[in-house]
Amino acid sequence: MTTPSTVTPTTPTTPVTPTAPAPRRIDPSAAVAGTTPHNSFRETWVQTMAMAWRALKKMRRKPEQFFDVLIQPLLFTAMFAFIFGGAISGSVADYLPVLIPGILAQTALTVCMATGVQLREDMDKGVFDRFKSLPIARIAPLAGPMVADLIRYGIASVLTLVTGLAIGYRPGGGVLGCVGGVALTVFAGWSLAWIFTWLGTVARSAQSVQGISMMIMFPLTFLSNAFVPAETLPGWLQAFVKVNPVSHVVSAVRDLFNDGAVTAEVGWAVIGCVVVIAVFAPLAVRSYSRKM
Repeated sequence: MTTPSTVTPTTPTTPVTPTAPAPRRIDPSAAVAGTTPHNSFRETWVQTMAMAWRALKKMRRKPEQFFDVLIQPLLFTAMFAFIFGGAISGSVADYLPVLIPGILAQTALTVCMATGVQLREDMDKGVFDRFKSLPIARIAPLAGPMVADLIRYGIASVLTLVTGLAIGYRPGGGVLGCVGGVALTVFAGWSLAWIFTWLGTVARSAQSVQGISMMIMFPLTFLSNAFVPAETLPGWLQAFVKVNPVSHVVSAVRDLFNDGAVTAEVGWAVIGCVVVIAVFAPLAVRSYSRKM
C-alpha cells in the first residue's frame, strides 16, 4: 500500500516593488548660471552640440529658412551699389569699399534677428517643455541653435563678398584680410544674436519678437556708418553713430577688407561683442530658466 506523498507548504513571498530613483534636484542658482551641478563643462559642450545638430536637421527640413541668407545679400548688395554708388561716392567702384563691409554688418544683424523668432516659436509649440524634463545644462537649448546659426552667418557673409567681387569690388587686404573680415562679421552676428535670444524668452509671441527686433535692427544699421561716411551726417547724429556698436564692426571690417590691417577698431569691435555676450547671455539663460 502506498502512502500519499506529503506536500510541503511554501511560504508566500512578498512581491518586491521596484523603487523609482530619487528625482534629480537642480539647484536654481546653478540653472541661472547655465549649468546644473551634475553637468561638467564637457557634458555641457556635448549637450550643446546635440542641440546644434537638432537645429541643423530643422534647417534641412525647412530650406525656406535660408531664403534671407541666400537672397538678401545678392539683392541688397547690387541694389545699394547701383542706386547709391554714384550719388554718394561718384561711382559704383568708389562706393564698393564703403558699401560691402556695411552690407556685411546689416546682413549679419538681419540673419541673427531670426534666432529670437524661431526660439519663441519653439517655446510656443511646447518643445521646451520636453527639454525642461531632461537633465541637461540650461544653456544648451539656447546655445545649440545659435551654434548652428553660425553656418547661416558664414553663408550670408561669403555671398555678400562674392557679390561684391562680381560687380567690381577688389579688396586691398587680400585673402587674409577677407577671411579676417568674414570671421569678425560672423562673431559679431553671433554675439548680437544673444540680444534677440533674450527677447525670444521675454516676449509673448513670435510676432512681437519680430516687431521688437525690427525696431532694434533699423536704428543700429541705418544710423551707423554702414552706408555713408559719418562725416557727412549732422553733428547730433554723428555722436550716436560714434557710439553705435555696429559702426565699430563696420569700421573694423573695412580696415581688414581694404587694408588688411588689424587696427584699434578691430580691438574695439571684439571687445564690444564680448561685452554684449557677457550681458545678454546670462540674461537669456536666467529668463529661460524662470519660464522652465
